[in-house]
Amino acid sequence: MRKGNKGEWSELYTFLKLLSEGRLYAADANLERIYDVYYPLIKILRLEKGEELQYFYTDEMIILEDEANNSSVKMPVSEFKDKSLLLLEEIKKAKGRSFSIGKIEEFLHAIQYDSLKAASKDKSDIRIVVHDPNTGMRPTLGFSIKSRLGKAPTLLNPGKTTNFIYKIKGHINDKVMREINNINVRSKIRARMKSIKDKGLSLEFQKPSNEIFNLNLQIIDSRMPDILAALLKYFYDGMGPDMKGLLQLIQIENPCNFNDAHGHKFYEYKIKSFMRDVALGMVPSKMWGGKFDATGGYIVVREDGEILCYHIYNHNDFQEYLLQNIKFDTPSSSRYEFGEIYKEGDEYFIKLNLQLRFI
Repeated sequence: MRKGNKGEWSELYTFLKLLSEGRLYAADANLERIYDVYYPLIKILRLEKGEELQYFYTDEMIILEDEANNSSVKMPVSEFKDKSLLLLEEIKKAKGRSFSIGKIEEFLHAIQYDSLKAASKDKSDIRIVVHDPNTGMRPTLGFSIKSRLGKAPTLLNPGKTTNFIYKIKGHINDKVMREINNINVRSKIRARMKSIKDKGLSLEFQKPSNEIFNLNLQIIDSRMPDILAALLKYFYDGMGPDMKGLLQLIQIENPCNFNDAHGHKFYEYKIKSFMRDVALGMVPSKMWGGKFDATGGYIVVREDGEILCYHIYNHNDFQEYLLQNIKFDTPSSSRYEFGEIYKEGDEYFIKLNLQLRFI
């Protein structure tokens, strides 16, 4: 019997619910449905064992065809609605990191839904063919799915690639280094940062530790490494986790010395662009040239089971949603090798790790 976490089961729930409703509604900046903006569903595409399966939507029936256009399954839309409601309740009440849902196994076998996690080389969790009312065309759109039914999902996953390097300035020696590194309380990184400050030391940003990530950030904006480094330092200094709050702080301090005499919101615009690009294509470890992998956008599964999307046509709402709902988080310092002072030659450094999570 297959097992999955709430995020993986939410991908199946999205698949079933879309096929039961036949349309995908857009969301505003507050994740509320825009009733007059939606995308009529023509079919959903899935890869199973190397073969592409097509699930066509009609008002009354779901028709499954293989690559040879052979129809192997025809099932009432009402079945998909019933199973999506059942699945939603099972996801909500499930305990543990990974779990099975036996009540739906027979149905999944009947519709040839074998792999719980979508096979994909990009950020697309589901591929949908829609009727685009803006162009009259029928594009195939890839959407990344983020579920709010379980633990808050990440926007940017942590890794050794997301470490930022800072030089420690001031009167420091090996004894001070050992004293700070020996701080091992629950919030040890924040406590070490406080100790650095209390000793009259300061941090000077050097660069992201991974060259690919550094160049990816510079493609978005040449000052993006510096902006993220400043925000990251605010976070570990205990100035708060929410992106929106930290942006207000950086706009006041203006470490990049932008000309803000006329009220231009340089930092907000650049950070919104960064978060959008992370959401739709950019990953730290791979060279990125600005091409969005999730060509449709984002699908969000709300706590009440509502499924809404952000598409290129409402990208302003999407970027505002990200600004309102993203925070910095602290991953494992031992796993990702950061938060401890180290020495190179006669100079001392510390790495801080960037992880972004939905609130």
